Amino acid sequence: MPVVAFAQDAATAVATTPDAAASPNPLLPHNLSPWGMFMNADIVVKVVMIGLAFASLVTWTVCFAKMVELKADTRKAKKRIKVLSHDASMAEADRDSRDKNDAVAQLVQSAVKEASLSEAFDEGFKERVELRLSRVEAAMARKISRGTGVLATIGATAPFVGLFGTVWGIMNSFIGISESHTTNLAVVAPGIAEALLATAMGLIAAIPAVVIYNHLARQISAYRALLGDASAQVMLLISRDQGRRSLRVARAAE
Repeated sequence: MPVVAFAQDAATAVATTPDAAASPNPLLPHNLSPWGMFMNADIVVKVVMIGLAFASLVTWTVCFAKMVELKADTRKAKKRIKVLSHDASMAEADRDSRDKNDAVAQLVQSAVKEASLSEAFDEGFKERVELRLSRVEAAMARKISRGTGVLATIGATAPFVGLFGTVWGIMNSFIGISESHTTNLAVVAPGIAEALLATAMGLIAAIPAVVIYNHLARQISAYRALLGDASAQVMLLISRDQGRRSLRVARAAE
């Protein structure tokens, strides 16, 4: 009889083993996709990932906005410099840039304004014009650089924010291990994966921000070089006008 009972117990165990293996473990999450891991994550980790997703959205918004602005301003500057190179005097440059609001036109208008306010056209006049041009260049550089600082901030802080979310999630995973009294990797791994998702989000936000910031910095430097070229062209026209004025005075004295 004991032998028969043991055989019956073994048959029952074999019959119930597949069902037990097939039944889902209530300790494991049912969805291990990125969205499922986000939904199963702790509230702090969720807040971290939402913040990083928003930072990524800001990065790409600034990227597209500044690229469009830089392209338009660079095209206007090149067109205006080409016109300046064909002008023979500041009067012609003033006529071509009148009622325009691009950067190079503002350089010309600033020089013309100083010429209208100055009584003597000497070396001091050139210095005053150069000061005005440098102020306009600095203002235009600040305007075109506006918004790029947030990219540097995101690129520098996003990995650490993601790391904070990961540390917090791993802490919760260890707390869950102590409460469930099990070290089964299948139970522990989903919580750790949810925590590591925060680090992945931090890198996704930081890497494009750094790359885009460096690209915009190069484009802004090129734009500032164009403004420097335009300032040099304006000073050339001023020097040319002064030479003509000196020649007229010399001829009148003769």
